[in-house]
Amino acid sequence: MHFWRNVAFAAFGGILMGLTPDPFSLWILAWIALIPLWLQTQRLKVRDAMRMGAVWGLFYHGMALFWITGVHPMTWLGVPWLASLAIAITVWLIITCVGLVLSGLWAGGMAWLTPKLSVPGRVIVACAMFCGLEVIWSWGPLYWTALGYTQSPHDLLMLQISKLSGQQTVTAAIVAVNGLLAETILRFRSESTRHKWRYAQIALGLLLCVGLYGAYAMQSDRMAADNGRAIKAGIIQGNIPNPVKLKFDGLKLGVERYTQGYEQLARAGSEIVLTPETALPFLYPDSDPRRSPFDLAVQKYKVPTWMGGFGRLRHPDDGSNPFGYTNSLFLLDGTGKTLAQYDKVRLVPVGEYIPFKAILGGLIKRLSPLRGEVEAGKSDQIVDTPWGRVIMGICYESAYPSHFRYQAAAGGQLIFTASNNAHYAETMPAQHHAQDVARAVESDRWAVRATNTGYSGIVDPNGRTIWLSGINTYETHSDTVYLRQTQTLYVKWGDWLTPLLSLLSAGILLRTYIPLTRK
Repeated sequence: MHFWRNVAFAAFGGILMGLTPDPFSLWILAWIALIPLWLQTQRLKVRDAMRMGAVWGLFYHGMALFWITGVHPMTWLGVPWLASLAIAITVWLIITCVGLVLSGLWAGGMAWLTPKLSVPGRVIVACAMFCGLEVIWSWGPLYWTALGYTQSPHDLLMLQISKLSGQQTVTAAIVAVNGLLAETILRFRSESTRHKWRYAQIALGLLLCVGLYGAYAMQSDRMAADNGRAIKAGIIQGNIPNPVKLKFDGLKLGVERYTQGYEQLARAGSEIVLTPETALPFLYPDSDPRRSPFDLAVQKYKVPTWMGGFGRLRHPDDGSNPFGYTNSLFLLDGTGKTLAQYDKVRLVPVGEYIPFKAILGGLIKRLSPLRGEVEAGKSDQIVDTPWGRVIMGICYESAYPSHFRYQAAAGGQLIFTASNNAHYAETMPAQHHAQDVARAVESDRWAVRATNTGYSGIVDPNGRTIWLSGINTYETHSDTVYLRQTQTLYVKWGDWLTPLLSLLSAGILLRTYIPLTRK
C-alpha cells in the first residue's frame, strides 16, 4: 500500500509537468511539478527513489510526447495498418523511456548524494545533475522535452534568461525553485516560526530576479536599436497532405501552389521567400519538367527563394549507399545557379534513417517501401547569402539549441527554419513553434519559419510571435525582419552554467563526504 501511495504521488508530479507544454500550456505548473519527486528523494532509498523518478518521467514525457503516435496510419507509405500502429506505439514508448531514465537517474542521485547536504548545497547539486543529464541527453537522437522548453512560448519573461547560458539556464531555475519550495515543506514543522518560510522567500526572490531580468531584456526600444538591415521575407505554407504529396496529383498541386504563392509574394515586394521542408520533393539541382512552372516564375521575378527538396550527397561515402540523398534547402534566384545550400544534420530516427541499423535494419526495411535513407549533412555548415550569413534549421533540428548557437557564433544574423509536420495532430506543430521561439530568444535573432501545414510564423528576438499561420491551411505571408549581429552570453560562451554548477557540486560533495583533517 505504501509503495502504491508513492507511485501515485510521483505520478501526480509527472502529470503536472506533462500539462505544461501544448496542448494544455499550463506552463506555470513547471515551477511546482518537481516538488513531489524532490520530497520522495529525501526519504526513500536510492533504488526506490529511482523507481519513483521513472514514474514521474513516464507521465511527463509520455504525456508531452504522445503526439508522436500521430504518425499512424502510415498506409500512404505502403506500411500495413497494424504494422504502422506497432511502429507508432513502439517509437512513443522508446522516446518516453529515454526521458524516464533521465528522471530516474536524477532521483537516484538525489537520494544517494544529497540527504547529508545543507539546503543550498542540495539545490546546487540538484541543478547540476538535472542540467548535466539533459546535456548528455542532447547528444543523442531523441531530444525534445527538456524542462526549459516548458516555458516556451507563453512565459517569455522567464525565457529571457536563456540568453545567459541557453536552455539549461531555464532548467536550472525550474529545479531550484521547486527544490526551495520542497525544502520549505520538509522543514515546515521542525523549524521555528521565524524561519519556516525562508526558503520559500528565497524561491520567490529568485523568481522576481528572473522576471526583472526578463523585463529588462524585453525592452522594445533597446531591441530595436540593435536591429540591422531590414529584409522583407515571404513565407509559403503549401498545405499538401503527406498521403498525396509524393503522388502525381500531389506533385502537381504542390507546383501550382508554390508557383502561385511565389508570384504573389514577389509582386508584393518580398526580397526572399521561404518554403517548407521538401516543399517540392524533387532532386536538385537536376532539372525536372514537372516543376518547370515554378522554375520559370523564379526566372521571371528573380526573387531568391529557399526551396525545400532533396539533394545529392556533397560528401559521398565509399559508394556503398547508391540511393543516399540529403534533405536540403536550396537558395535559388532563377539564374540556374544555387546561391546557397543547407543539408539537414539532425535526422528523424526511423523516419529518415534506420537507428541501430545492424539490429533493426532488416525489420524496418521490410516494413518500409523507401529504397534509400536520408544522409545527414555536415554539422559545421556555414550558410552565406547575398544579405550576409544566416542560421538554418530543418524540422527536428529546432529541438537542439547547440545547432543554432554554433551558427550564431559563426556570424549568423537571421534564423530560417523549414518543417513539414503534416502527419501530426495540432499538438506537435504547437510544440515545434515553441522550440523555434526558444531558439530565437537564446540567440537574440529574428526567426522566419515555414511549414507545410502549420504553424508557420515570424518571431522576434524576444520570442514574441509577430505572425502565426493557421493549421491545415494554404497561406502566404510577407513581413519585415532584421539582420542582427548581437551576441548573447550563450552565443559567446555556450552553456557555461552547467560546468560551473558541476564544479560547485563537486566541491560541496567532497567537503561533505571527504572532510579535511583538522590540525
